[in-house]
Amino acid sequence: MEYTEGEYYDYSEHENISYNFSYDDYQTICQKEDVRLFSKIFLPVVYGLSLVVGLAGNALVVAVYAYFKRLKTLMDTFMVHLAVADLLLLLTLPFWAAAAVQGWELGELLCKIVRASYTINFSCSMLLLACISLDRYFSLSPGLKETFLGKAFRRNQSIKLCLVVWTIVFLLGIPDLVLSTIKELPDGKVCMAVYPSTMAIQAKVSMEVLEVLLSFLVPLLIMLYCYSHVVRKLLDLPLENREKKWATIRVLIVVVGVFVVTQLPYNIVKFCRVLDLIHSLVSHCEMSKALDRAAQVTESLALTHCCLNPLLYGFLGASFRRNVLKLAKDISQRGRSTERQEQHEVEIPFNSHSQSQKTSTFSI
Repeated sequence: MEYTEGEYYDYSEHENISYNFSYDDYQTICQKEDVRLFSKIFLPVVYGLSLVVGLAGNALVVAVYAYFKRLKTLMDTFMVHLAVADLLLLLTLPFWAAAAVQGWELGELLCKIVRASYTINFSCSMLLLACISLDRYFSLSPGLKETFLGKAFRRNQSIKLCLVVWTIVFLLGIPDLVLSTIKELPDGKVCMAVYPSTMAIQAKVSMEVLEVLLSFLVPLLIMLYCYSHVVRKLLDLPLENREKKWATIRVLIVVVGVFVVTQLPYNIVKFCRVLDLIHSLVSHCEMSKALDRAAQVTESLALTHCCLNPLLYGFLGASFRRNVLKLAKDISQRGRSTERQEQHEVEIPFNSHSQSQKTSTFSI
């Protein structure tokens, strides 16, 4: 989560300069009340909608797998971990919505946890999408199953694979966990990562580039390569399977298209910010304001992907839809049986009372 509401450098009388690269270098010459007002309205609304929709979809995914208590395939394991990562990411949004309205008033410890959790779960979600692509690729490539990577994508290796993914993203979140702190700005308190002055630019640029690579570029390249291979395999199927073949191809196009539409704008803005850090390209106040608004809008758009994952990777699968319907049917049947049982329990006292009047000697 980037701080973009107001721009700030922390100079302490030109000594021991501490850079806090929130991409804000116009505090003294560029007033951004309109940007802050925009974020106070826009972010709570978008985050609130994302929270409601995303919690419903991802909680349903977890509930279905928990109810049936079995993960038959590697895809099932990835789906559960993807839903958990998305849920944890969504749970950070109320904190950011509140901070957009009134500043960060929740303490430094929570600041560190929320920032690190945001980075960890956002990156984990993207890497798990890449793993799902590789799983589909190896499932249609029997000749590659004996390679090193092919062996790693076997069902009995699912826990190890997910552990590797979580380890990578946890390492990516360590800087936020260690360096995040609360800064007092003229318009309120802000939760942000503050880098030491000796390594400010280099560290910030390195982290931004690493996040772009792991959270966007690598998953995108893997998805394009794997799904293009899957499409070629599908096109080789006999003509009698044409309908199923094209239905699957359309699904793959939608999956890749949604990923590009939601993630590409955000990562373009991140890359522009990296270039600005290195070369100080933004020199006008209006340009800086436009970049701030673009960061807020595109990051919100990127977050909507965690709301769409249950639809793209769950409900488009026939087996998952069957499980959802079966779960709904079981819940409905349990509700009807509970209702009948309650009615039966209500009738028993009246019947028992009437019988006791006729057989009072026996009862005594």
